[in-house]
Amino acid sequence: MNPRKPRNRLRAVLAAAGLIALVPAVAACGTKAASTEPRASGSGPVDRAHADVLFVGAHPDDEFRSLATLGRWKEQNGLSSAVVTITRGEGGGNAAGPQEGAALGMIRETEERKAVGILGIRDVYYLDKPDFWYTLSAPLAAKVWNKAPQKETDTLERLVRLIRATTPKTVVTMDPRPFNQHGAHQQAGRLAAEAFALAGDPDAFPGQIKNEKYKPWKPGRLLTQSWGFKADPGPQCDGKRIDDEKTKLPVLGVWPGGKSAGGKTWAQLERDAARTYVTQGFGSLPENVTTKPDKLPCEWFTVMAEGGKQLKAEERAQSGLRPQYAEFRDWARRMKMPWLANEAQPAYPDRPSATAPEVAKAPVVDGKAGPGEYPGEALRLTHWEGTPCSSAKDCAADARFARNGDDLYVLVRVTDDKKGAALDRQTDCKRHWRTDSVEVDLDPQGRSDDTSTTFKAAVLPYTANGGGPCAERDGDNRQGPAAATAPGMVVASTVTEPYTGYTVEAKIPLAGLPAPVDPDRLTANVLLYDSDTQDKTGHSRLAWSAYGSAQADPYVWGTLRLPAYVPPPGPPTQPADIPLEAAQSKDSKASVDQSRRTGVPMAGGPRQ
Repeated sequence: MNPRKPRNRLRAVLAAAGLIALVPAVAACGTKAASTEPRASGSGPVDRAHADVLFVGAHPDDEFRSLATLGRWKEQNGLSSAVVTITRGEGGGNAAGPQEGAALGMIRETEERKAVGILGIRDVYYLDKPDFWYTLSAPLAAKVWNKAPQKETDTLERLVRLIRATTPKTVVTMDPRPFNQHGAHQQAGRLAAEAFALAGDPDAFPGQIKNEKYKPWKPGRLLTQSWGFKADPGPQCDGKRIDDEKTKLPVLGVWPGGKSAGGKTWAQLERDAARTYVTQGFGSLPENVTTKPDKLPCEWFTVMAEGGKQLKAEERAQSGLRPQYAEFRDWARRMKMPWLANEAQPAYPDRPSATAPEVAKAPVVDGKAGPGEYPGEALRLTHWEGTPCSSAKDCAADARFARNGDDLYVLVRVTDDKKGAALDRQTDCKRHWRTDSVEVDLDPQGRSDDTSTTFKAAVLPYTANGGGPCAERDGDNRQGPAAATAPGMVVASTVTEPYTGYTVEAKIPLAGLPAPVDPDRLTANVLLYDSDTQDKTGHSRLAWSAYGSAQADPYVWGTLRLPAYVPPPGPPTQPADIPLEAAQSKDSKASVDQSRRTGVPMAGGPRQ
């Protein structure tokens, strides 16, 4: 038989990689997808895993803002749901203790299972992929999740297998669009869209059909969360479809203000679930939802496909796209959904700029601005995220830079009315956004598309038991205590008594940046994290360049000129050291028990 012509570019890419066949696969159901109706129970082990709705997210808690919807659908429409979570959130913060890595991942699995159980969801499938730090890059997430010796499509293959195993009518996932959104969320949305398109194709991952005896399964509907969508609140938004201004796709509203059979509103049940994510600080959310039901907004979902077919819209191509956005446009076109890239790149404001003047004498790093040490301008930090500062006494900050030889110096003065949690200097100088801290970001050549090629260091001005300041790196080319990851970096702080704020000062050797410095293109940002609480959660965030995800988007950072600086010859750009530790389903009793009960192998792996 002659090879079959690929039906779209995605299939062509997979075919070129040898991951789908271009001839009809031998399968019990032939070359057509099976019905989207659930199969009768008892016909085989896979039926024990059936879910009418399958939610696909990147981390534990990604589903929490959709749980009211999933609970309503179960009680009012008889639709069962299951969840796929690609990682266990090992790279996130921990507001409940010092655990990180796999140990934190296991805690977060327990939290997620308890949370979704409140809304009647029993099964959560983990793909055992590593979670690292907050990035805006979907390609970086894909690279980490499919690191060699795994195939580049390993995560996609596992997700296709889970759709075939759970046979959902509807797939709900995260928004794949790029601006101001976690790259892992974007990548989860991309993978779900790809798996939705491929699961019903017998030529996609044919070994699942021939060897594992799964049948092709084509879900009927694909929805993506639309957290930023705004419309009138109240019961009038329930079931309403409104066209999105950018994509022109319909957005469906589900109102959480009605009461469940137990008497609580769906919004309250969702709040009860959210508060179980204690490690993520959600335990500090108010216990009760006090918003009146008629003021509660709907949960909104973009309708990407119905009846098993993509919804169509007009592409409005943007010009002048930066690399991250051009890559997303190319992906959307390969998926034959180019309208998803409509207005994906925002109108970035002009970068701020400043000069780090050269000083003849090196500043003394003592948490104070000595005479002549910082002759340059004070850079005012403005509100970027979180609760705006109520006054200049609540939170305010400015920063100054200077250079002496091959060392960059920075001094940040902070006004603050309440201390955050004092973390242990030895065991908990990490995840600095949980308390009061200052972060300095540097892109040595001003060309980075994500922070894996940058330097990001944070200073905590005080630690527990009078331990003084500490410094660490996170979300960049190297992570960990500054003593190990930033050789030669020196920090100091002064904290006022009675407390009205603090000053931090740091010396940063330019030779320690991940690439040789270009003195005309170096970019930087300075950020303030203000906590005001003892529960290891943030309150207000300020930044010198305050736009979008200011800590994770190098396109935002301001130009920092180094006049007369001639950098010494340096090594080439250092490859990023990204943490790859991931909790494993085989080590989770809940995951092991679920696999035995459903007949679905752990981590979306192959049936033997």
